[in-house]
Amino acid sequence: MRGFRKLLAPVLFLSVLGALNLTAFAVRARLDVELLGGHGRNGLKIAAYLGMAWLLSRVADHVFSRARPRSRPVPQLLRDLLTALFFLIAVVASALLLTGHSAGSVLAGSGVVLALLGFAIRNVVADTLSGIALGLEAPFRIGDWVDIEGLAKGKVIEIGWRTTRLLTRDSTYVILPNSQISRQRIVNYSAPRSEFRAQLEITLGHETPAAEAAKSLRAALLQSPLIRLAPPPDVRIQAIEAEGIRYALRYWI
Repeated sequence: MRGFRKLLAPVLFLSVLGALNLTAFAVRARLDVELLGGHGRNGLKIAAYLGMAWLLSRVADHVFSRARPRSRPVPQLLRDLLTALFFLIAVVASALLLTGHSAGSVLAGSGVVLALLGFAIRNVVADTLSGIALGLEAPFRIGDWVDIEGLAKGKVIEIGWRTTRLLTRDSTYVILPNSQISRQRIVNYSAPRSEFRAQLEITLGHETPAAEAAKSLRAALLQSPLIRLAPPPDVRIQAIEAEGIRYALRYWI
């Protein structure tokens, strides 16, 4: 119900404009008197363009607010971009109308202007749209430890409109364009839980008995403060090779 209240103001605004237009038409038909001059008609059209942009932005906001659960809302960035796009089209159409173009040429001209603008800022648009996609899919969140294949590994510090910022383990601040991130394989070590299992391989000589080596390696794992005790770490034999026995140490951190 609250969402429909937001639509009330733009609907009333457009209704008033429609009533003014009908009144002017009726007066002209009956009394042969031009109630609105050329500038008045253009003013009504411009107000109608802005009113439609206002209404469409409210409709889009209402749809997005009901499209997903509250725990995963549509990013505000997407709503702001759509609102800006609607009003940009209305402003361009109004400017072309004031220069004397017809309604058809206004729409065509606004499409050409938007196409040229999109081509000029295509990289910015690509990064921004990729940021929207990352916000919708949420492959990672602020504070997650991620591995973006071929780009960087680290902790997510900030997710912006165009870029995502990571802090690597060697305290390096990495800024990555969202369009590059969206094309890479992403490993999130913090999802769906904050702990994950890692594996380390160690080769020991044949002079050390396998049972004794496995026991010593397991004891070393249990002494590390970063390794979780539950689930418990384990040691397995991976291969028996010429230079020694290769063990796999599996543990949760």
